Amino acid sequence: MSMPGRWIGVDFGTVRVGLASEDPGTGIAFPLQTYTRAAPAKDAGFFQELAKREQVAGWVVGLPVRGDGSEGEKAKEAREFGQWLGKTTGVEVRFFDERYTTVEAEETLKAVGMSPKKRKEKRDQIAAQIILQSFLESGGAGLDDIPPGPLST
Repeated sequence: MSMPGRWIGVDFGTVRVGLASEDPGTGIAFPLQTYTRAAPAKDAGFFQELAKREQVAGWVVGLPVRGDGSEGEKAKEAREFGQWLGKTTGVEVRFFDERYTTVEAEETLKAVGMSPKKRKEKRDQIAAQIILQSFLESGGAGLDDIPPGPLST
């Protein structure tokens, strides 16, 4: 965690991407927003703007590994997204095991009595928060790292 700025947790989805941010002073993760994916150019603009606005030091992309630790199609998609994100924003990307985070997020939202509609809106952000908090508590040990690529315009 070398660069100044904040880490952003990413709960990757083919339709929605949950995002969480950290308070660099306390190391506590909090929900940021859910982004609904669109055309590649619009997605690139969104993430480039987010990287600038939030002064992103790095992205932590949740990697959906199987119970036995192996990687399937969803993990491959998350890795491809992470590689694209690094190249698009010029910011470092790390992957973090996200097993069971969506289930944990759903249970947390149920426990506070949130309606199913509200849970759906918040679930991806909370999953991203859990991924990011776990990453921060681990001392920033990702499954593997991707160096930042050149910043696209």
